[in-house]
Amino acid sequence: MYEYPSLFIDGDWRTPSTPLRIAVRSAATEELLGHVAAGDEADIDHAVAAARRAFDDPAGWASWTPKERADALERFAGELAARGEEIVRRVSSQNGMPVRVGKHTEGAVPATLVRYYAGLMANAAAEERRRSLVAGGTLVRRDPIGVVGAIVPWNFPQTLTFFKLAPALAAGCTVVLKPSSETVLDAMAVAEAAVAAGLPPGVLNIVPGSGRGAGAHLVAHPDVDKIAFTGSTAAGRSIAETCGRLLRPVTLELGGKSAAIILDDADLDAVLKQAFATSLLNQGQSCYITTRILAPRARYDEVVDAFTALASALRIGDPLDPTTAIGPLATQAQRDSVEAYLAKAVAEGGRITTGGRRPAGFDRGWYLEPTIVTDVRNDHTIAREEIFGPVLAMIPHDGDDDAVRMANDTDYGLGGTVWTEDLDRGTAIARRVRTGTIGVNGYTMDPGAPFGGVKASGLGRELGPEGLTAYQQVKSIYVP
Repeated sequence: MYEYPSLFIDGDWRTPSTPLRIAVRSAATEELLGHVAAGDEADIDHAVAAARRAFDDPAGWASWTPKERADALERFAGELAARGEEIVRRVSSQNGMPVRVGKHTEGAVPATLVRYYAGLMANAAAEERRRSLVAGGTLVRRDPIGVVGAIVPWNFPQTLTFFKLAPALAAGCTVVLKPSSETVLDAMAVAEAAVAAGLPPGVLNIVPGSGRGAGAHLVAHPDVDKIAFTGSTAAGRSIAETCGRLLRPVTLELGGKSAAIILDDADLDAVLKQAFATSLLNQGQSCYITTRILAPRARYDEVVDAFTALASALRIGDPLDPTTAIGPLATQAQRDSVEAYLAKAVAEGGRITTGGRRPAGFDRGWYLEPTIVTDVRNDHTIAREEIFGPVLAMIPHDGDDDAVRMANDTDYGLGGTVWTEDLDRGTAIARRVRTGTIGVNGYTMDPGAPFGGVKASGLGRELGPEGLTAYQQVKSIYVP
């Protein structure tokens, strides 16, 4: 049983302002895993004040040389890596992520990103001198943006935490992190790693909250300089409204309804070898995955049969079992939501070829079989709204132009894939899809390249050098 009665603020474990506790339960068994202190607005105030002091200190984190910060972050990365297996176990126990997925994401990505950004910053010049177009010259300087409020979701909690934390800390910012109430145990392990690594007080503060009040207070706090958020589009719109009114920089990585465009020459066996990772990973609880499968009409039945066979063969089981491919959904509410979408899909004319039920033999836990829905049109609800579950909508297309039209006919634009034997043809199609990221014959997210969405999928970019500049202010100093 995990028990964390204190909050990690100003480099130490602090008694919270409220006696409220977050009860953490297993997605697979519904059993109690432990309790974590729940912060409120007063705790957010304490955390922001600590981050503000640490940032404003003339000898503090922001004033350290990139090499000094890189050395501290290398220690932090080492402590994270040492806790990798424990972090994966905590994440999988909480949200149902299979450990075979978690070891490559939650267990490996945090240390990788911390080291990447520490190295990127250490090799970057803080200033560059530009020759003036008028007279003299200009020093163009990049300074850390300040105190960052980071709010992360439950689906890939550690990966998405370090999408924000790694570049922010490398840039010289200080951070107040609010994890999702569904995945708080792994956040506490990050706090322990920060202590062991000797990060200075106030540089990283972690305040879970049991409701939306703490997060909303963090977004609107007058001493916060930037917000970085990953979550639903609805929540992102609300955050954007607040930040817009305050003229506060914000990065938003939101929802998706991405399309997999299967062209008429695609090798279907090759598609199926990667289809799980690109469409059903983490029980479909991934923002970028392709949940609309656009298949050429002449091969539609063939594609439907192939995906039906794939989904029906996936092993459902305990997420802590390394042979499990499909674990439970993260919460009972999430499963209820997915089941409601499936009922609506059938009501609108869709036909389920496999799945759609709670699997036999799983009396506890929030399990749902991976589901293929055929006879779907691109205007059906199941093709328009983000379901966030193991559900794929099979939609026929009538050639390249029709496929691109349907791929773009969505409110979202985060991910996507194109499948073809002709790489040039696939790349040309990929260029026409209005999205922030897209893969040809696969989808492998590159930490060195920008990630983010267009339209209702968000604002700004994470990862790559662009992810670092998002935490910097640019200043021009005019000199003779």
